[in-house]
Amino acid sequence: MSAPQVVVHRDKELMAKAAAARLITKIVDAQSARGSASVVLTGGRNGNGLLAALAQAPARDAVDWSRLDLWWGDERFLPDGDPERNHTQARQVLLDSVPLDPARVHPMPPSDGPCGNDADAAAAAYATELAAAAGPEDHGPVPSFDVLLLGVGPDTHVASLFPELPAVHEQERTVVGVHGAPKPPPTRTSLTLPAIRAAREVWLLAAGEDKANAAAIALSGAGEVQAPAAGARGRSRTLWLLDEAAAAQLPRGLYPPASA
Repeated sequence: MSAPQVVVHRDKELMAKAAAARLITKIVDAQSARGSASVVLTGGRNGNGLLAALAQAPARDAVDWSRLDLWWGDERFLPDGDPERNHTQARQVLLDSVPLDPARVHPMPPSDGPCGNDADAAAAAYATELAAAAGPEDHGPVPSFDVLLLGVGPDTHVASLFPELPAVHEQERTVVGVHGAPKPPPTRTSLTLPAIRAAREVWLLAAGEDKANAAAIALSGAGEVQAPAAGARGRSRTLWLLDEAAAAQLPRGLYPPASA
């Protein structure tokens, strides 16, 4: 696993624009090298902020959207089209405005889908879909995602892996149902840490004063059970993208002056 790198931007708007530009470059490079690219999306204000910035980016048309696979790191277990679902929000801010191949967009099952109102069955179905997309070169039950995006919660949660809850302990399954989450809705589906760590690159997004303590804890060597964000690492790169408010409690030597 790669050691974390930290990049700090002046404010959340600049962070979103810079992250969008960085993601466009990564997608274009992957498509040039392998013919296609795969990205795992995240919800929340920073994940949606990045997608909104991507929708407005001048270089967005450099991406061949028809050769991009999109997955999700977690989802609120709600009916299809519910405004609180990450998939719904992503469609509103970006996906409906770009020429994606519908067969390459992989939302997590909703609570009114084929699995019914059974989050564990929905998680198992998504794990099966991931395994079917993995090739021999991936050496495991999930694809080697080019970039996996994660928002960081004030409690250090990533995806729907919350401190101390059973999902953060999972080492065998790639997707799990989450029950009793400490923020609404309580029922969710989520990639596990082993699935997250299959990605080539993991980017963690945090902006705002309320994320400063979480960033400091996760980057201080905390354990992944107590601070799930600390266990989110990419195989070749782990990138923390912060604004100045979220970086306020980090030692100044942790990131170069130029990154601010």
